[in-house]
Amino acid sequence: MKELDDTQAPLLDHLIELRRRLLWSVAAIVIAFAGCLYFARVILSVLVAPLKAAGQLTIINTEVFGGFLVEIKVAFFAALMIAFPVIANQLWQFVAPGLYRKEKRALFPFLLATPVLFIGGASMAYFIAIPVALKFLLAFQGDLGGVTQQALPDVNSYLKFVMQFIFGFGLSFLLPVLLMLLERAGIVTFEQLKGAWRYAVVGAFALSAVLTPPDVGSQLLLAVPLCALYFLALLAIWFTRRREAKQAEKESAAS
Repeated sequence: MKELDDTQAPLLDHLIELRRRLLWSVAAIVIAFAGCLYFARVILSVLVAPLKAAGQLTIINTEVFGGFLVEIKVAFFAALMIAFPVIANQLWQFVAPGLYRKEKRALFPFLLATPVLFIGGASMAYFIAIPVALKFLLAFQGDLGGVTQQALPDVNSYLKFVMQFIFGFGLSFLLPVLLMLLERAGIVTFEQLKGAWRYAVVGAFALSAVLTPPDVGSQLLLAVPLCALYFLALLAIWFTRRREAKQAEKESAAS
């Protein structure tokens, strides 16, 4: 208990520490935003590449100042992606003083896994999910009995579509980290998570229906990995508990 008591601090100190961590996070976003704004058109060309690959070579802008706002939006989106590891580290620095040494060692791998899983989900969205969704959605244009239906996507609508995909997949891939943190905090148990796997599968498909277009292919691209990540989290929790039980037996035998 002494180890934890030494880390206790008044509420004001916690608020000051929280403000300091928030300022570091905001500074990281601002610095990244400044750099991304300079390369906004390059980043935008990367974001519209799936649209070009799907055969759509025209994208429109319906507002006079729309081009400027688009570059601001793209720069801010890229800044959040770049600053995400810094934000996760600041959150860890704020939480870590209130943990035991063993808990710090147990949770540190989660900190390392967070950006990896987020980037993995975002990459899957960009390289797989978005092209599949665009191929499905753009297939509805063509001849309508002598009248040609042509898709002319608005740049703002397209960016909203792409950002929703990338952030949705990236955050969804953090599911194992979230479940393991909840189990570590004692909010849920391994037995509860194991018994709720049917509800988790239904929830994964419901979430994918909200975050993806209404085609089966796009929904499966998110729902199936979510289900796999849920069971992977269960396996990781089981393995961690088994290792800790063996370690406790060794320490008990040694004492």
